Amino acid sequence: MLEITICDDEKKLRNDLRHIAGTQLELSGLEYHITEAESGEELLRRNEERPADIIFLDIEMGGMNGMEAAKALRKSGCTAIIIFVTAYPDFVFHGYEVKALNYILKPYEDKKIREILDQALRELDMAAEKYYIVEQKSGTYKLPLRETRYFVSEGRKVTAVTGTENITFYGKLGEIEPELSDTFIRCHNRYLVNLNYVTRLENTSLLCGGDKIAVSRSCAQETAAAFARFMLR
Repeated sequence: MLEITICDDEKKLRNDLRHIAGTQLELSGLEYHITEAESGEELLRRNEERPADIIFLDIEMGGMNGMEAAKALRKSGCTAIIIFVTAYPDFVFHGYEVKALNYILKPYEDKKIREILDQALRELDMAAEKYYIVEQKSGTYKLPLRETRYFVSEGRKVTAVTGTENITFYGKLGEIEPELSDTFIRCHNRYLVNLNYVTRLENTSLLCGGDKIAVSRSCAQETAAAFARFMLR
């Protein structure tokens, strides 16, 4: 379920944006839920109750403005994609501070909203679920890559670690790697990690889904560069 929050102090603009986004999502065949907020303070409360994947955020609002709300969200650990909404393009240059994806100028243009929404879906990798096909004696298993935290190689076997179960099969990381998106990186000759789950990078290790994983000297530079690029998306 895709969670979207629209935060704007003007009800008509919230309704317009909700209608355009909802129509586009229905055409894409995605299940979604849209929450509305009319202030930065309400946005923070609602995001605690129901964390968003995508936030359309008006910058100019009374009380806590959109930029202040975005900074508070990031400080709380929110990783949602933020799309600023503003009548003043000069404000958007501050978006890099909170890793905003893009911005929409008022009055809304349907085409621009659809384009930016599609961009956000690509960032979330939700336009189409991707799988890695695992062949086992018991049959064929579709491994959802979005839920896969990392692959680890042990001898002739590879284990895919997810949040719910571990899947072990015969294979080589060198054969798996070309079939994965660039969110997976080789940090060690035994590990392929999903950057979506990497929360900390150190000189010789990283944290991926709460597990400490070694970073080899030969992979350290590329791992650091890939992690930096991912954080700037």
